[in-house]
Amino acid sequence: MIYNKYQERIQRAKEEIQRLHKSINQNSFARLFVIIGGGGLLFYLVQQENLSLLLLAVLAIVFLFAFLIRRQSKLEKQHAEAEAFLKVNENEITLRDTRQTLYSDGANFEDGRHPYTSDLDVFGQFSLFSLVNRCATALGIVKLANWLKHASTKQEIEDRQRAIAEIAEDLDWSQNFQSRLLFNVYQKIEVKTFLLRYFEGSSLAFGNAFMRLYVPAAPFILLAGVLFSLFVTPIWTGLLLLGLIHLFWTLGLAGKVGLFSSRIDKVGQILAAYAEGLALIETKVFVATENQRLQQQLGVEGMPLSDAFRELSKLINNLDARNNMLMGAILNIILLWDFKYVMKIVQWKSKYEADILEAFDVIAEFEALNSLAILKRNHPSWTTPELLSSTAEDKILAVEIAHPLIPVAQSVANDYRNEHHHIALITGSNMAGKSTFLRTIGINAVLAYAGAVTCAATFKLPIYNLISYMRIRDSLNESTSTFKAELDRMKFILDTVKQNTDSFFLIDEMLRGTNSVDKYLGSRAIIRKLIAMEGKGMVATHDLQLASLEEENVGKVQNYHFDIRVEEGEMLFDYKLKHGRCTIFNASLLLKGIGIDVEST
Repeated sequence: MIYNKYQERIQRAKEEIQRLHKSINQNSFARLFVIIGGGGLLFYLVQQENLSLLLLAVLAIVFLFAFLIRRQSKLEKQHAEAEAFLKVNENEITLRDTRQTLYSDGANFEDGRHPYTSDLDVFGQFSLFSLVNRCATALGIVKLANWLKHASTKQEIEDRQRAIAEIAEDLDWSQNFQSRLLFNVYQKIEVKTFLLRYFEGSSLAFGNAFMRLYVPAAPFILLAGVLFSLFVTPIWTGLLLLGLIHLFWTLGLAGKVGLFSSRIDKVGQILAAYAEGLALIETKVFVATENQRLQQQLGVEGMPLSDAFRELSKLINNLDARNNMLMGAILNIILLWDFKYVMKIVQWKSKYEADILEAFDVIAEFEALNSLAILKRNHPSWTTPELLSSTAEDKILAVEIAHPLIPVAQSVANDYRNEHHHIALITGSNMAGKSTFLRTIGINAVLAYAGAVTCAATFKLPIYNLISYMRIRDSLNESTSTFKAELDRMKFILDTVKQNTDSFFLIDEMLRGTNSVDKYLGSRAIIRKLIAMEGKGMVATHDLQLASLEEENVGKVQNYHFDIRVEEGEMLFDYKLKHGRCTIFNASLLLKGIGIDVEST
């Protein structure tokens, strides 16, 4: 079972973190020992006046200290990776047990005017998005949200299904990729836009034609002058003057170089953080066409894009040597160090800028694919839906379909097919399951159209244009009553069905905001209009009289219902969809449960 693997990985990660923490502490004590012990050794050797041993000791201490600093950096990186890996696995357990997640729940995408997302609980706390999303980057979150908001084409969905299946099979790659990008969960910026703004800014422009010619040649000019002084005639004064010109030239432009350095340093930190995730994409051998297509978008001439990211990080680190005043002065005198590396970074920007911006889109799409792959891995009993051609096979077949957000222990699966009708008219008792069943069909269709697995044993359907009428609310801000909001939504449904013959509507108890007579007459008229427009969908209602529409429209309307059993005054719900109209209602029993006896009034 996959959750047992998550538990094993949690335990392994905790042990690794503990080991690394111990190693980091030991390394810190070793550095302290080198500083104190090395200082004592040097003091002793100075007193012994042994110059060769003193120089040897200095070199040994410097190299040992540099080794320990490098090792400390490596250990801290491993520690951060292990902590991210731990969080990734702990999140799967937490999400299963409490439905809480460290990733975005997509609340910012909630939109009551969207054709279906609000009614089907696609976004927000405890939503479909919170169940599915493992995207850490802002672009990845938007990509996944768009897949759930809009149906893709049949070809896109099928390509995505194969890509998801391939990623789902490789747990190590999937979790390593997820872990490398986890740091983005805590970032509030959209990185691609951030980088685009910096790349287009004038602050990342530097140098002129003379500098581009002279700066690379400067060290060789000085070397030639030294050799000339040694073997021909001394010109040390001229060389000193040239060195001072170099120094004052770099000091004169120090402000511009500093501004450049501070801006590109932020870019370098971001790209270095993304490099490991990119490397995982570049080095994996993919079979699925969609994964291969995305991988090929990362191709650049000369080197993998992840290496280009690391190259910039190295260039920035070299430029940072200027922050040491003594070392910076020497490097600028001899090599014009500041100018050399600023211009190298400018060249790097012009070479890789376009590819880097595209790389963030590729990463975002892999994040979205990985999110759906994790859903498939976590729910091995769920099925990959079959998308039918809407022109040839305009029917739904659902076997043991259940709501993906209801825990398995509480969920009841149902079968449904619409091969002999266009509109399913579902009547039933209060709380018997009518609304949940409509949402079950709708939310599984949303998953199917995104390329995900669905909570069913079998699910075949065309690519419909989903529209819903369920949670109709008034609006104080817009001075809209409930009935006016219902009319607006129903107009939207009717207009959509008229314009798009592939629409599939989910209507739950229409016209609740008016009296019972108008409600019945209006609902009947609306359903008749939908029938006349060859509309397809489901209507849930308490109005049993509407069931007569089946006899009036044979082959177009079919009755279904959810009912209850009453045993010893207690209501028992089985939440099973049945053919025909409902004959048992429970409002009086529910009212009796709160002390109101309908029969005696």
